[in-house]
Amino acid sequence: MSLSDVKLVVTDMDGTLLNSNHEVSDLFFDLFKKMKAHDIIFVAASGRPLYGILDKLHSIKDDIIIVAENGGLALKNEDVLLSTPISSENLTKINTLTKTLKGANPVFCTKNKAYTNSKSTKLLDLLSEYYANFQCIDTIDEIKEPVYKIAFYHEESSEKYLYPNLKHLETDFKVKVSANHWVDISENNANKGYAINLLQEKYHITPKETLVFGDYNNDIEMLKAAYHSYAMENAHPLVKETARFMTKSNNEYGVEYILDLLIKEKEAKLS
Repeated sequence: MSLSDVKLVVTDMDGTLLNSNHEVSDLFFDLFKKMKAHDIIFVAASGRPLYGILDKLHSIKDDIIIVAENGGLALKNEDVLLSTPISSENLTKINTLTKTLKGANPVFCTKNKAYTNSKSTKLLDLLSEYYANFQCIDTIDEIKEPVYKIAFYHEESSEKYLYPNLKHLETDFKVKVSANHWVDISENNANKGYAINLLQEKYHITPKETLVFGDYNNDIEMLKAAYHSYAMENAHPLVKETARFMTKSNNEYGVEYILDLLIKEKEAKLS
């Protein structure tokens, strides 16, 4: 399959489009203009909250689709395309189950704000980057808006110390190791793959016309939704096993490298 057939480009943010300094390159924005000229739909799909993605892609926010909170929320401008919050019953159930889990620092993620009852100074320092609009609470009863995801932070390793104790919840929920220190829980349909499938159906785009980039386990479902699935060089081993292709690391402009090839193939096809 040729990259020239691609009509939909989807990329994760942290560890993928963003470099280690959490920056989007100027090169990407130049390539985005060319993608737009070729009528390619661009989707930023992340575990980050909506406002966290908008902060990084503010200059192009009116021209893209955002899939936030691991697929729990999808928007094009102000148009909500998908909304899958955790039910109040399930929120209480998860919160009760994890209260005694050693080293689990929960962050309750809503559309416009994150809430935490953690006292971890490491977590509170990190929230300014990932969840800048956050509030410290005593109990979840203080949260008055839908929660799309509970992100658990562990100061050493979420995969080693948290995931084994949360894995049993996978029969009822999506439980994803989303980064070295994070494991996320959401409703089963709140995943990036479900969101991308919905967009493919909405815009009549096939997997063969879809290009996806990812680096961690919360990207696996959406990588499966595309023929042109790329794992970053810095990706988790499971992601590398899932993706059909490999690109350079996020610090070596791995996304931009493939997008440049995409644009060149598009232009060659038209010449």
